[in-house]
Amino acid sequence: MKKADTQQEQPTSNQSVSELISEKIASLGDWRGETLGKMRQLIQKADPDVVEELKWMGTPVWSHDGIICTGESYKSVVKLTFAKGAALPDPARLFNSSLDGNVRRAIDIHAGEAVDEAAFKALIHAAIALNSATKKKPAKKAKA
Repeated sequence: MKKADTQQEQPTSNQSVSELISEKIASLGDWRGETLGKMRQLIQKADPDVVEELKWMGTPVWSHDGIICTGESYKSVVKLTFAKGAALPDPARLFNSSLDGNVRRAIDIHAGEAVDEAAFKALIHAAIALNSATKKKPAKKAKA
């Protein structure tokens, strides 16, 4: 798995971004940590080349040719926000939050809830495909 450093939270020379994310998940110490850890594993299985980053005051972010999703934990919910979720097919209707926005969509997971793993992996693959399709191409040099 690839790792990327960010300006918001730099790992020490002996600590990778992935290790910082693991520590953050472990520090939750309850169902939220278990849930976020499981979703992280599903993301990594869906895309072994996913890049893990920490942005926005330590929020875990998973990217591949652009942001796929972020993982946040609140008192009563683990939220996975897909950066371009409004443009993704969601036949299993996993998106259940931020449905009114023009760009983002989120999956809120409450204690005891399970997520359809196959449908979640399909969302990850769709997000990667969209990122890759819209990735800016290098500018061509003008002929002299």
